[in-house]
Amino acid sequence: MILGDGAGKKSFIYVVYLLVLIPGIIVASNTLGYETNVRTAIAFNLSGPVCLGIVAVYCFERNVTIKQLQEILLATILPIMTTTVYLFLYNPSIKDVLSGTQSNFAASGGFGPNQVSTVLGLGVFLLAGRLFLQSKALFLKVLNIIILALMAYRAIVTFSRGGVFVAIIIIFAFVVLLYFKSTSITRNRMLFSGFIFCFGVLLTWYISSLNTGGLIDKRYSNQDALGREKSDITTGRTDLFANELKEFFENPFLGVGVGKLKELRFEKEGITAASHNEMSRIVGEHGVFGIVAFSILLFTPLFLRFRNKKNVYFYSFYLFWFLTISHSSMRIAAPAFVYGLCLLNIHYEKPIIHRKPIIK
Repeated sequence: MILGDGAGKKSFIYVVYLLVLIPGIIVASNTLGYETNVRTAIAFNLSGPVCLGIVAVYCFERNVTIKQLQEILLATILPIMTTTVYLFLYNPSIKDVLSGTQSNFAASGGFGPNQVSTVLGLGVFLLAGRLFLQSKALFLKVLNIIILALMAYRAIVTFSRGGVFVAIIIIFAFVVLLYFKSTSITRNRMLFSGFIFCFGVLLTWYISSLNTGGLIDKRYSNQDALGREKSDITTGRTDLFANELKEFFENPFLGVGVGKLKELRFEKEGITAASHNEMSRIVGEHGVFGIVAFSILLFTPLFLRFRNKKNVYFYSFYLFWFLTISHSSMRIAAPAFVYGLCLLNIHYEKPIIHRKPIIK
């Protein structure tokens, strides 16, 4: 697909991105310890970045209509809805699995709370987009806010804050951009939708606080179950970030190799912890090539935005990608998929006007 008809002709910049990841693989094959499974270590750390590269090559400046984009987003919402249903079936009562204010695996269906919160947060945003942009009838507004509230509730009770915070930020960015681009009639409709949205969110938080016995309030106040304030609101992420940048400064050209950061962390500190920040990981493991790779990812969508400003979802998509890889790295495909949506050329179809022929 990268070299075939499925790729955009102008997407060579993302082929370069994929190529500059290769030196890190070569370095890893020489630096990883004998007890480490090289194939697994490389696959774990590069599956997300490679997935992103392939998506970017395919989506780069590809023309789609706003109707096609809405269909893509609806297709994205549906599996997130089924995930929400699964979570309710797996753990109907959150009270039965509460043990403190830490991230809760049982409430996350047995999966990683960070990743589940991220996916559910994406679903909340997409439903909010439908509420403000597509739900003209009251029935659709009520239906969307009910599904949104259920999804938001399950995201909140994972006790993983990252996905919830990201959802709040990208919804705010979307609503602000849409409001200033809309006509007065659409703005009035948005105000009514905003009232329904705020009511649904406040009710969801109240129910979450009630069902967790107030523990969720302490979690978002950075307190433990006894109400004592925790020393690090990032739960160790800043230390990981600093250590990964330190490894870059010690190995600036080629980096330490793909997967080596986790190994070095265990050797020096006795801690087995994977990176949570894709920027520091790619720089620490790939060196200068990592800076080139991340710069391509960071700036290319912004350059495209200067030429085509029709995608009302752009900043929300872009922020979702950037914020997600900053707190959850790229362990799931969601940020890669959403990043690809930033690169699309969105076109608005004009309604066809049928005129009667003039008979002379």
